[in-house]
Amino acid sequence: MTQPKPSPQDRGPSAPEPKPGAPDRAAQQGAAASKAPGSGGQNRPGGPDGASPKARPQPVVQASKETAKKTGKDTLKDTGHKTAAPQPAQKPAQKPTPKPAPTKGQAEAAQIRIAPPVPPARRRPHHKLLMISFAIMVVVPILVSAWYLWARAQDQYASYVGFSVRTEEVGSAIELLGGITELSGSSSSDTDILYKFLQSQELVATVDAALDLRGIWSKADPEVDPIFAYDPPGTIEDLQDHWLRKVSIYYDSGSGLLDLRVLAFDPADARAIAEMIFAESSARINALSALAREDAIAYARDELTQAETRLRDARLALNEFRNRTQIVDPTIDTQGQMGLVNTLQAQLADALIEVDLLRETTRTGDPRITQGELRIAVIERRIEEERRKVGLGGGVSGDRSVFADLVGEFERLSVDLEFAQQSYVAALATFDAARNEARRQSRYLAAHVRPTLAERAEYPQRIYLLGLIGLFSFLAWTITALIAYSLRDRR
Repeated sequence: MTQPKPSPQDRGPSAPEPKPGAPDRAAQQGAAASKAPGSGGQNRPGGPDGASPKARPQPVVQASKETAKKTGKDTLKDTGHKTAAPQPAQKPAQKPTPKPAPTKGQAEAAQIRIAPPVPPARRRPHHKLLMISFAIMVVVPILVSAWYLWARAQDQYASYVGFSVRTEEVGSAIELLGGITELSGSSSSDTDILYKFLQSQELVATVDAALDLRGIWSKADPEVDPIFAYDPPGTIEDLQDHWLRKVSIYYDSGSGLLDLRVLAFDPADARAIAEMIFAESSARINALSALAREDAIAYARDELTQAETRLRDARLALNEFRNRTQIVDPTIDTQGQMGLVNTLQAQLADALIEVDLLRETTRTGDPRITQGELRIAVIERRIEEERRKVGLGGGVSGDRSVFADLVGEFERLSVDLEFAQQSYVAALATFDAARNEARRQSRYLAAHVRPTLAERAEYPQRIYLLGLIGLFSFLAWTITALIAYSLRDRR
């Protein structure tokens, strides 16, 4: 007896028959699940199930067989028969093409472990300490400085003055006749001396005695503005320190120019201090010039005194010679004596000729010959006497020295007198030149900027000072923070 074939309604909700030539749908879903990212397949290295990244996926054919078995079982349960009813033959599901084995590069890429995402940063205690230190070291100093600069600091007025040391040099005599003088540049040594003088305690004391610096710089209440105001009375050292803060000196060593800036709480006081500084500086340069000129005059005066003494001694010696010899000028007397000798020699020559003529024309023993010979002897003695007087014959005639010695002594005294006179003239000219140099000012202070009178307060420069305070506070905080972090990282 044949059993009737179950109708499609009696089969129950069984799985639809797969079309011939089409792969099983469950197998396709399994294959897709194995390929999906984040699944436990081979494409997810190091999954949570601990599978090796080299594990291969199961073939799709196995999944198709299991699906077919499950479908057959469900059909048998629905019919209630132990044996399965004959069914039309089904075409086997096509096996999917197996994937090729991964290459070496793909295997190494699959082994790369992806780090988990970084969790969001949380505020830690050292972050709070960093912000607190920033507030203490940067914000608070800026706020306190701004409050002091705008609420407590008093306005200050500036007076400017600039000057340099000039030297005037005199040229040659021709230039002096033409009224031409040469003005040289500033003297660096004098400018260096003046630069030190402007910072000296002596100048501070002089200006304080004349203008009362303590009163000028304490016009602002020191209790209200203790930084920029002077707290009287203080010592001279305190006043000098405050002077260096109020009086700024700018020195250009190349050009020799000096520029000063004087600060005070009143513009008239600032200008008065600048004028006093210029006056004292000019007086100091004049004093240095006077000292140098005094040294030059003292040397010229000593030379003139020595020349006067030498000239006086020479004149006294010549007067003594004249009084002793009773001869004003021995050279004149010598010339007279030599003229007399020449005359006697001429007479002697005439007498000799006359006697020779008588001897040839008269007899021996003629009285005229005897008289002629006597005359010749007298003339010869006179010539000899005159020669001794002049010094040609040597010896002494009576109590008087020969004229040659007198002339020699007289010439020596005359030369001494002439040299003393020339020395005196030269010393007198030098002294006159030094005295004329002392009468004029060879070095002087030339002002290229006269003391100015301010119309508005320029100081303190509040924005500039606040910026500096903020910058240095930030730098100090940055360095402190870096040091603290470096010490923390070393632990």
